[in-house]
Amino acid sequence: MIDPGTLAAVLVDHLPEHLARQRWSGAHEREITGISLRWLELPEPGEPLLAWTLVDATFADGGEPTYQVFVGGRRAEPLPDFLHGKERELIGVVPDASGDIVLYDALVDPDLAIAVLHLVAPDVEVEVRRPLVLEHSNSSIVFDEASILKIFRKVEPGPNPDVEITRVLSESGYDRVLPPLAELRRDGTDLAVLREFLVGATEGWQLARTSVRDVLASRLPPEECGGDFAPDAERLGVTVAGLHVAMAAAWGSRAGDAGRWTTEMASHLDEVSASEAASIDRFTFDPAAVRKHLAAVASQGDAGREIRIHGDLHLAQVIQVDAGWMVLDFEGEPARIPEGRFTSSSPLRDVAGMLRSLHYAAASGLAEWDEGDQALLDLLAAWEERSRTAFLEGYYGHHGIAELLPSSADDRDALLAAFELDKAVYELGYELGHRPDKVSIPLEGISRLLPPEGDA
Repeated sequence: MIDPGTLAAVLVDHLPEHLARQRWSGAHEREITGISLRWLELPEPGEPLLAWTLVDATFADGGEPTYQVFVGGRRAEPLPDFLHGKERELIGVVPDASGDIVLYDALVDPDLAIAVLHLVAPDVEVEVRRPLVLEHSNSSIVFDEASILKIFRKVEPGPNPDVEITRVLSESGYDRVLPPLAELRRDGTDLAVLREFLVGATEGWQLARTSVRDVLASRLPPEECGGDFAPDAERLGVTVAGLHVAMAAAWGSRAGDAGRWTTEMASHLDEVSASEAASIDRFTFDPAAVRKHLAAVASQGDAGREIRIHGDLHLAQVIQVDAGWMVLDFEGEPARIPEGRFTSSSPLRDVAGMLRSLHYAAASGLAEWDEGDQALLDLLAAWEERSRTAFLEGYYGHHGIAELLPSSADDRDALLAAFELDKAVYELGYELGHRPDKVSIPLEGISRLLPPEGDA
């Protein structure tokens, strides 16, 4: 259909613009100055064409990420039905003596999606496939409502934590993660993973937001609403504690270092407070007050244990099924560089992430209602406090979790507050760059986490 040399040249010319349009690339606000193909293979060289490549990109502002791209190719006339309305997935058109050829992201092609699946699991037979559009560093395809193939788009050398962690935990007997059914790996780098698809699963964020809407619509205290989230939050706390105990058993633990953790937090604070957007008057906050709180925690003698953790735990990373809560996506925070995604830290870092997510669920619910209604504000505060308390009761009450945390409740609470502050600062940096209309949420979180003026 297209000879490999011509295809390689076309991709080098067209992929910078294509990558800049993709949510998973992180390149939509950055200039790509160079593209090189690490390798290019043609698993399906006929029509439709399937090309598979790893692409090394160079950004003008620094950074050289590697992307995995599957390219499909078909006759441009008539345009295939599945490409209508999917202009973002188009790569380019190649002139050909027998008719122009359109190149596109192969994962949106129902036939080529199966061909990609067979690279991972050659013996799996499927009939129905549908792409899932996810705004992460990966793409997922569901087959026959029975399995889900996750393609890693931004790839890094070595094992992918989302594959390694779920495999090891499942082998150790922890049943709150989805084990790999098949994996695609080359030169020690994980490229894709196939897992069971759980029909009827509900995302934690959706459950929490439904509960918030119930409270706001009924104007009843959260404990009197049919959609009370507290029982789910308590069970979620138990699940997360079980995850941490299992991770400590699988990978071991070492003494926590509050000084090192707070130094990392202060570095994140410096990055956000020095950003151009943070200097805008309506986005200002007091970095000195945050730094003062972190300094008080830095000298904490008992910091508990450092273990391997989830690293980006929030309500959208957990799902509820008939058997209870399941934990997903162990790749760390997408806006941090790989070295700073915290796959090893205090388990309280994950706890802080979930508590901040509860705050977001409550604050986001208010946007649908009258922000000037104090009664609704009080109900939202009650919903968040009730859900937060329930989650922590479930978490702290789990057998074995106390051995991983500071022995003093005061030390535990101070360290948790520091991790919550760090997460809120991270959120502020993200919102400043992506959703300035939502900066009030992390700013409120930072404000209420700081001790009253004059306190240590």
